[in-house]
Amino acid sequence: MDRVSAFDEPLKKLLGGATAKVMAEHLDLHTVGDLLHHYPRRYEERGRLTALTELPLDEHVTVVAQVADARIMMFNNGRGKRLEVTLTDGSGRLQLVFFGHGVHKPHKELLPGRRAMFAGKVSVFNRKMQLAHPTYQLLDARDGDDAADPADVTEAVDAFAGQLLPIYPACKQLDSWRIAKAVDTVLPSAQEAVDPLPPALRDGRGFVPLPEALLRIHRPHTKADIAAARDRLRWDEAFVLQVALARRRYADTQLPAVARRPVADGLLDAFDATLPFTLTEGQQKVTEEIFGALATEHPMHRLLQGEVGSGKTLVALRAMLRVVDAGGQAAMLAPTEVLAQQHHRSVTEMMGELAEGGMLGGSDRGTKVVLLTGSMGVPARRQALLDLVTGEAGIVIGTHALIEDKVQFHDLGLVVVDEQHRFGVEQRDALRSKGKQPPHLLVMTATPIPRTVAMTVFGDLETSVLDQLPAGRSPIASHVVPAKDKPHFLSRAWERVREEVENGHQAYVVCPRIGDDAEEAAEKKGKAGKKQTAPEDDAEKRPPLAVLDIAEQLAKGPLAGLRVEVLHGRMPPDDKDDVMRRFAAGQADVLVATTVIEVGVNVPNATAMVIMDADRFGVSQLHQLRGRVGRGSAPGLCLLVSEAHEASPARARLSAVAATLDGFELSRIDLEQRREGDVLGQAQSGVRSSLRVLSVIDDEEVIAAAREEAVRVVAEDPGLELLPELRLALDALLDKDREEYLDKG
Repeated sequence: MDRVSAFDEPLKKLLGGATAKVMAEHLDLHTVGDLLHHYPRRYEERGRLTALTELPLDEHVTVVAQVADARIMMFNNGRGKRLEVTLTDGSGRLQLVFFGHGVHKPHKELLPGRRAMFAGKVSVFNRKMQLAHPTYQLLDARDGDDAADPADVTEAVDAFAGQLLPIYPACKQLDSWRIAKAVDTVLPSAQEAVDPLPPALRDGRGFVPLPEALLRIHRPHTKADIAAARDRLRWDEAFVLQVALARRRYADTQLPAVARRPVADGLLDAFDATLPFTLTEGQQKVTEEIFGALATEHPMHRLLQGEVGSGKTLVALRAMLRVVDAGGQAAMLAPTEVLAQQHHRSVTEMMGELAEGGMLGGSDRGTKVVLLTGSMGVPARRQALLDLVTGEAGIVIGTHALIEDKVQFHDLGLVVVDEQHRFGVEQRDALRSKGKQPPHLLVMTATPIPRTVAMTVFGDLETSVLDQLPAGRSPIASHVVPAKDKPHFLSRAWERVREEVENGHQAYVVCPRIGDDAEEAAEKKGKAGKKQTAPEDDAEKRPPLAVLDIAEQLAKGPLAGLRVEVLHGRMPPDDKDDVMRRFAAGQADVLVATTVIEVGVNVPNATAMVIMDADRFGVSQLHQLRGRVGRGSAPGLCLLVSEAHEASPARARLSAVAATLDGFELSRIDLEQRREGDVLGQAQSGVRSSLRVLSVIDDEEVIAAAREEAVRVVAEDPGLELLPELRLALDALLDKDREEYLDKG
């Protein structure tokens, strides 16, 4: 078997059809190479022995103890049985439990008085600590045997407790230990691994060869083995990904684009003259970076990231006006109709008569700004399409309706994408293809992205960061409201909303769910046929709170007498727009909404936000939502309502959000809590990720160094003609779908 095909061997040939089928369907593992790159998530160090009085919850422990008693318990009308064993070590007591067919062997062996070593994960049941189905090893003499020598017992404890057991990412259908057995079967093929690192780079950094790294990661003898293997494999992942990104950036520099250079006394100068404020230093610096890139003859690919309210839209608008001055058109792509309408409204308001080019009363230097969404009426849509193809409209703002085949531009020069993570790469690419030459691309996001993620997920984009808030933005106070433990805190929250309204301000109430018939039908369909298991936490048992229910309760109860409106994604577009207009005009006091208000919505008079079931949202999403208040001169207030237990990770997340307004700090916390080492994961590319040991949290130096090496390698050999092993690794780690994802980034 040659060394390439060893990794391509289908698993069903080696493991049998049933196991291979589960691996393919549930873990997306199809070949020997896939399984060898399915690394252990961690290692159960059976570990130092733990006293029964010091057991940490949810952790794997090893204890040596004596069986105090053991009893078989029947349940389910005698159809089921479990073995309950009570241990003691002189310091405390611990319960073991075995179910079903797993009770027979321990029932015979774990007799009162016997001493053994037990390893398992500590959980709580009926307020008692327990180990469910622990592994164990008897330490005392069996019947008829001599008593065990104390020295032998010590040796057994050391051998058992010191072993490093790999714990693999598993699924319900396939336990970690069965995956470990499968890995044992394919591990000899690790010797056939093709090494992607150029030899000079590998030797210069003192890395172990790839076959050895694979052996050490799966079957380490020591912690040093794991460290050496991880160092090597982490570098492979960072380097191969950075080479792919460097090749994309290199290819982009080979594409032609129309340079959009400054025009004196044009639309941009006229617009700047109307601004009632000066740009922040950050806005000026970022604008210079963007304008410099627009003036080049290859396409700009730039990520503009900035804190909520840092003025990204103004920066993007000035870039669009620069392109219009230079004879081109600009398109802004928004993820939702609400956001597209909001952008259109704010752009036309900012531009004033300059947005009415060619219209009665419009400015001579102006241009038309048109809106294009899927729900527009036929006459308005026809006119918008005509304005685009003739070039009458210099700026178009819309949703994915902009991508349809019938939409044609006179000369598309710039595409601005708002909130990139909400838009599919294929859709962005389709819009980019509408230019006569590739248009410049500016991607905006209000989600602060740590530098490591920017170098990976957005690694083919140059990055500009707006981290300065414009003058006049007010601080936002954030507090967690523990609704279950302290219901009077929730009552006080509604009082605070009333106080804000009485002071002439407005408020948002955000809920995770809509609560309409269509949603409930979908939920019932999803639950049909599924066996229900009762969660431990009451807050998790019930469905998330819904907009329609909460709006009705508030209007009849704590907010009676206030003008309460609802907004959610399933409303007809005209109704959504009407509600937003009335709220922006101050004709509603409280807007009860889903996350449709998360980005782009700008109502400076809204000063308070109450987020119901806040623990059901992610850290970055909560930060985005909070950014909708405090946008004027009055201070903002954000109340995070939760029924989660005080000691739960969900509450820790909320406390982190309440403690800081620094979005970059929160994005780091978010990554740490989700352990999102996988930056090309399902959410980004829709395909299985290739990154397994690289951590975007901890590996900034590795990623930065790999990027430097990758840039050097690609500059010397863009086609990787001299590095066939690296080309092969690119094909394996970045399959066709993921390569296309990077291509469209």
